[in-house]
Amino acid sequence: MTDAPPTDQHPSIRSFVLRTGRMTDAQSRALEEFWPRYGVEAADAPIDLDAVFGRNAPRTIEIGFGDGELLVALAATNPQRDYLGFEVHTPGVGHCLLRAAELNLTNLRVLRADAVDMLSRCIGSNTLDEVLIYFADPWPKKRHHKRRIVQTAFANLVASRLRSGGTLRLATDWVPYAEWMREVLDPHPDFINAAVATGYVPRPAERPVTKFERRGNRLGHEVRDLHYVRR
Repeated sequence: MTDAPPTDQHPSIRSFVLRTGRMTDAQSRALEEFWPRYGVEAADAPIDLDAVFGRNAPRTIEIGFGDGELLVALAATNPQRDYLGFEVHTPGVGHCLLRAAELNLTNLRVLRADAVDMLSRCIGSNTLDEVLIYFADPWPKKRHHKRRIVQTAFANLVASRLRSGGTLRLATDWVPYAEWMREVLDPHPDFINAAVATGYVPRPAERPVTKFERRGNRLGHEVRDLHYVRR
């Protein structure tokens, strides 16, 4: 197993490095044209998600959606559920908005901000049905482990935002990170590992294969899926 994860995380430590990737013209236009339709502005108080989506429905949040490939696919496949994505990288947000507009999705919204900060400030307690963390940066070097998003303090925060019976789903192509996730989440008093026998679940059929997973497969990495239920 991995080195034991810390029991807390300093609030100034970020799980990401803000890159200034190149914006395409299409992404820039999408941000200008479609942000008013799909974008949600950060706030210092819980957001009224019923008002944002114009209805009351099961709610899924994806943390770090990259270019939105998976978020858009899930929203298109599950129109009965609302999806809110968090991402800090502007080109990925632009790409996501473009695809959402092409498919005329009505059940997808985007927050361009740090997920940990927004979960704390903008999402009310017991309001979410599902949280997705797929292929987050594993920060493989030991000195960077403190940057991993899955820490005890973060698990506490996610648990407080999930409804009873809500689900936390994770996937990674870095086995030591999967083991780290289990060391944080398996003993957590608010979560139950749905994979009693092995600790890991088969890849969910509804989870589209993204470029991050395809890259991991090309490199010969073993993908691990985890599924936790809020007590």
